[in-house]
Amino acid sequence: MRSFAFLLTCLLSAATLASPSTRPNVIFILVDDLRYDALACTGHPWVQTPNLDRLRAEGVWFRNAFCTTSLCSPSRASFLTGTYAHTHGVTRNEVKVVDPDWSRTPSFAQLLQKGGYETGYIGKWHIAPHADPRPGFDHWLSFKGQGEYIDPELNENGRTFKAQGHNTDILNEHAIKFLETKREKPFCLYLSYKAVHDPRTPRETDANLYSDQKLPKPESYTDTFAGKPRWQRATILTQHMKAKTSAPDVIPDELPPPPPWNATNKDRLNYYRLLTAIDEGVGRIRELLDKQGQLDNTIIIFAGDNGYFMGEHRLGDKRLMYEESIRIPLLMRYPPLAKAGATVEQMALNIDLAPTLLDLAGVEIPSHMQGKSWRALLEGNVTGWRKSFLYEYWLDLKMTIPDLVGIRTNDWKLCRSPGVEDVDELYDLKADPHELHNLAADPAQAEKLKSMRGELEVLMKETGYAR
Repeated sequence: MRSFAFLLTCLLSAATLASPSTRPNVIFILVDDLRYDALACTGHPWVQTPNLDRLRAEGVWFRNAFCTTSLCSPSRASFLTGTYAHTHGVTRNEVKVVDPDWSRTPSFAQLLQKGGYETGYIGKWHIAPHADPRPGFDHWLSFKGQGEYIDPELNENGRTFKAQGHNTDILNEHAIKFLETKREKPFCLYLSYKAVHDPRTPRETDANLYSDQKLPKPESYTDTFAGKPRWQRATILTQHMKAKTSAPDVIPDELPPPPPWNATNKDRLNYYRLLTAIDEGVGRIRELLDKQGQLDNTIIIFAGDNGYFMGEHRLGDKRLMYEESIRIPLLMRYPPLAKAGATVEQMALNIDLAPTLLDLAGVEIPSHMQGKSWRALLEGNVTGWRKSFLYEYWLDLKMTIPDLVGIRTNDWKLCRSPGVEDVDELYDLKADPHELHNLAADPAQAEKLKSMRGELEVLMKETGYAR
């Protein structure tokens, strides 16, 4: 009799653990143009991000996290769908969505919603040029395109109104409001900040932060681009001409030295100043979840949509396949699986987010998703994990930057411009971490170039890449 009672207790306990009420909540926080090393906890020498540092200390840092396309709209669609840009079809910024009802490559929000979650979206969407609610979200608050930092016009569940205040503070308030709502279902909140995208306008209270700091000069700032693709030299020259569509008639084989480094550049300092309001928002969310008793049953993931150049290779913006452009910050807090203070060294991608969330929520991962759940990495099982990934970029507003396709392994990188007759780029990332020396034409690396080209072709075939 006692054995039967014990068995019944175990069965009831198992049923309780499997019930919807115990399924984890989800909060995904995305920052626009946030490079991988912009936080104190990911290596920045003087930026102050105490709440994000705490998130990292209580969770996992994916040290080698990347986007598969370094451009806002394609990367955001990859986070949502778990697929490459050439699969979901959002290959450029603000274009008409190929799949407007998201039926061919549904988002993780649609799948979680169908699986019993209450879903909310708050912030910048930036996929197709309108602010109307998108499929998969029970609650919606967003703005058209880039939106405005001050007094933005917002669309809340189809109602348009003008808000008062700074964009980041407004989004923080709406996130808290969503989390304070009483509900019976587990929830998924996608909080997407406009910051730190330009034109960078911090709050008045943050306008003078870091004024006593100096921006470190990047090692690659004096890159001459000798031996690199001609289109890159054209891009640098047109950037200094403040042009997007045409390059100078004469492109030298290498560039002269750049202007002196500006260690107090206001626009770059504003980039970091904008993080303060985001960090405060993350702190408020954590505090509320803790007060509600939901903190340890909530998956919190924090990321950037793509990297950003802060003068590396004389560049601003992103798009190119250099490390500063393709690497992103990625933090995860979820005590049942993500060990506090742990660091994952394996390559994690933006296309992994959707299958990871579905996996942890107990929702079937559809076969079209090309990413992989991080569950195995968090459990310490790295067997069979990826050793490389495909990078792609499609011609967008900056006409001097052509279509790009490349492969990044643990130690090497190859980038090609398939629509342009130009040299390939081959970098030994261990020997040349700042990517100053293109080895594609080096006879000593002929075999390596051949093998990387072969690996790239395999990846393109496996992922269905086609131009």
